[in-house]
Amino acid sequence: MNTLFTRLLIIGFVAGGLACSRNPVTGKRQVVLMSKDQEIAIGQQSHPSIVASMGLYENKPMQDFINEKGKAMAAISHRPDLPYQFYIVDSPVVNAFAVPGGYVYFTRGIMAHFNNEAEFAGVLGHEIGHITAQHAGRQQTSQLFGTLGAIAVAVAVPQLGESVLQGAQVLFLKYSRDHESESDKIGVEYSSKIGYDAAQMAGFFGTIKRLQDNSGQQVPTFLSTHPDPGNRQTRVTGLAKEFQAANPKQYAVERERYLRLIDGIIFGEDPKQGFVENDMFYHPVLKFQFPVPRGWKHQNSPEQFQMSPADGKAAMILMLAKGNSLDEAAQTMVKELNLKVLENVQTTINGNPALVIISQQQPQQQEGQQQQQQQTAANTLQIATWLIQYNGAIYALHGLSSAADFNGRLNAFKSVAQDFRALTDQEKINRKPERVQVEKASRDGSFRDVMTALNMPSSRLEELGTLNSMKVGDAVIRGTLLKVIRR
Repeated sequence: MNTLFTRLLIIGFVAGGLACSRNPVTGKRQVVLMSKDQEIAIGQQSHPSIVASMGLYENKPMQDFINEKGKAMAAISHRPDLPYQFYIVDSPVVNAFAVPGGYVYFTRGIMAHFNNEAEFAGVLGHEIGHITAQHAGRQQTSQLFGTLGAIAVAVAVPQLGESVLQGAQVLFLKYSRDHESESDKIGVEYSSKIGYDAAQMAGFFGTIKRLQDNSGQQVPTFLSTHPDPGNRQTRVTGLAKEFQAANPKQYAVERERYLRLIDGIIFGEDPKQGFVENDMFYHPVLKFQFPVPRGWKHQNSPEQFQMSPADGKAAMILMLAKGNSLDEAAQTMVKELNLKVLENVQTTINGNPALVIISQQQPQQQEGQQQQQQQTAANTLQIATWLIQYNGAIYALHGLSSAADFNGRLNAFKSVAQDFRALTDQEKINRKPERVQVEKASRDGSFRDVMTALNMPSSRLEELGTLNSMKVGDAVIRGTLLKVIRR
């Protein structure tokens, strides 16, 4: 009982010490842990790592466009005093996101899929809405209260602890879905206030749903932290109608001007950042290649390439090592990752000096921790690392699994590392990216007919339809601007 009383007393002090404020969007009183200065600091601290992991897409006209629209929207927002900044990141993924403090990011993938300025403006308003409505701070506070409350109940009634904590997790999903819905409403308001037709934002959710369905990644609405895009499309359509009925005027769409803006944007993976083809990863700029085991999933970024089998019980990661020599790189890696070295062997890999290091990650004793978890083969991370000196740099190729599975995974790791070699195939080195090109329909007809006339393959018809927000049977008038994909 003394322990229970002490914990509840702590909870009371923490909750009582939190500052109350009025939400700038809703006008409601709220408890938020994050001050304005803290929000700005988070944005400033997060930005370098976001740029390092994704890279910036260099296109001055597009950057000027998002800066112009972003500043216009920030000025009419509920928090015009924040130091807003807007960026296009070099990722093919269709996404936009915001970081506290005024940092807003669009991928080149989502920029390629917008079909007019109004769609862009709606998503811009949605992302700024996350910032102005203080969703990061509110989520942080909700998680604190939910966790503290769950702990209190779990301490008082231990047999209910697990179910209470599970319930808290479902509640946090709801908070996140509520924030997305609130940002949709803010996006309608903000985009309308700077003169755009917010109904176009609703239409873009149709594109998102189509992408989601085509990728096979649809998830039930109840389990998703984002509302179902089909449901959002219906809701945002209604919100746009309501706003426009209350504020009648001519709202802009600007389809042709937007399409001219993105003409030539890179579509999909940019080969210069590395690409996978026929179970082989190629890096044309750094001029190396290595195999990707068949059936393994992979993800590439400017900082690292990672891949794993379908069961997710192992992984391989390639990255630059820190150090000017193999020995220095090994020492730095062992220290930074807190490794216990089991083997250390000098070798060569296809003529390149290399070190092979087998290690295990040692558990770190947390300050104030009474008892360290017993280390077993099942919960110990074991790593095979190949440090390879190549072309003036040192690369670290890590193979990771539990110590229990390690021997069974080692041959797969070796087959990848031992085939790391120079890339000399000029066709791979000179591979050009695919780009979105904007062209006029050369005839009247269905979308299918017009794409065929523009020499687009039938195998990419659905992809092109999604890109243009059109169905194969939609009628197209001669002279209409359309997006095609060409290398």
